[in-house]
Amino acid sequence: MLEFVKCETDHKLRRTAEMANDIWHECFEGIISDEQIDYMVDNFQSFSAIKKQIATQGYEYYNFVLDGTRIGYFAIAPQEDNTLFLSKLYMYKEYRGNGYASAAFEFIKGIARDRGLKSVWLTVNRYNSSAIKVYRAFGMKVIKDQLTDIGNGFVMDDHVFSIDV
Repeated sequence: MLEFVKCETDHKLRRTAEMANDIWHECFEGIISDEQIDYMVDNFQSFSAIKKQIATQGYEYYNFVLDGTRIGYFAIAPQEDNTLFLSKLYMYKEYRGNGYASAAFEFIKGIARDRGLKSVWLTVNRYNSSAIKVYRAFGMKVIKDQLTDIGNGFVMDDHVFSIDV
């Protein structure tokens, strides 16, 4: 049985950060450099970065738990413009293609609807063709492209996808 478990303890958040390190190296190998992956994990997905996102930006982290095994995670953050930012949605590669991401996306859209938000949006690397295919299958549309300087000589070259809920 697939469950989405909110991470509300330091223990769960540390385990999520460990999972993020593994999954990001799977997901982004060949798309961005190993140096940029390490930099992004350290700055955006380390335990301290996750704690700061929760404390200062209203982020919520959830784990995908399949029959007691953590297989992925996602993070959301309600925005002032009445939208829900889907900041992260990652799963170990051996679990992809089984409908778990679709189930998570329906769960996320349900959170947005329950909170009276108008849409869910996210950013995805323009060269991450497998993720783009998934988000298009969810019915999401590209609303703009953006290039973001994240420091240390690195940029994020992203599509911004959105869907009304």
